[in-house]
Amino acid sequence: MSNSESISLSVVIPVYNEQGNLPTLFARLYPVLDALGRSYEILFTNDGSADQSGELLAAQYAARPDVTRVIEFKSNYGQHMAVMAALERVRGKVIVTLDADLQNPPEEIPKLLAKTDEGYDCVGGVRQNRQDSFFRRYISKLINWIRSRTTNIRMSDQGCMLRAYSRAVVDGIVRSGAVNTFIPALAYSLARKATEVPVAHEERHAGTSNYSLYSLIRLNFDLITYFTTAPLQLFTIFAMFCSGFSFLLVIILGTRRLIIGPEEGGIFTLFGILFFLISVCMVGIGLIGEYMGRTYQVVRKRARYQISHILEASE
Repeated sequence: MSNSESISLSVVIPVYNEQGNLPTLFARLYPVLDALGRSYEILFTNDGSADQSGELLAAQYAARPDVTRVIEFKSNYGQHMAVMAALERVRGKVIVTLDADLQNPPEEIPKLLAKTDEGYDCVGGVRQNRQDSFFRRYISKLINWIRSRTTNIRMSDQGCMLRAYSRAVVDGIVRSGAVNTFIPALAYSLARKATEVPVAHEERHAGTSNYSLYSLIRLNFDLITYFTTAPLQLFTIFAMFCSGFSFLLVIILGTRRLIIGPEEGGIFTLFGILFFLISVCMVGIGLIGEYMGRTYQVVRKRARYQISHILEASE
């Protein structure tokens, strides 16, 4: 391995059950990076894959130990931790993140590097002609809209993994020590000069997406709760409105009872009001609990991930 100070580029790739994609990824990625004319390294993090991904990564390390490093997790800790483990160990001056499923073609990496050469320290990819399902595209647009209204993070495509960061931005991400956060948004908040470039998007070459609807919801909880308290403020405003409306309704029902008499079946109206207010309280308790739970995860200082071993050549 070359001396770390001479490495120009680090490519970070989280891997989870990608045995069907890895051979094609290797065949396309290494020629692209070899043609750049700059020193590089590739850090794969095997996030507890249950298929043959670990064996394929070990074989690729044996074939190209000069530029390949493999981090093996003991278990599955999620894409965020897989990326963070690699970011904590990168040696390059510019760091590019890339998915292993080839939906973001490695041939697009030079586009991002051209922008970093211009002085941008955070370059995000914006997927063109997305090959995802209509549901995924619609949800992505909705989440982008919510994020733009509740935070100061301005990204056109927050779900695109193909991104480039300067070493200073990556060092800031590592120093944050965040357990739950959305790395592209955190990088954007740390960047001095950020930009975006259009990148191609391909269908997944093999396998199925590792992101379920629940995973996507959790990911966006990380985004919203880490960067803003707007949900708490909006809920407080909504609760105040409900309280005022309920107080007004009590006055109306009390006055009606005194003037007209008891309402036939009025008990159901009261039950309806009661159930509504209880549901509002439950939403508020869940929202507050979400923030408290994330605070608890930080203060307890439990190990975020455990590494089985690292395949890398000595410097």
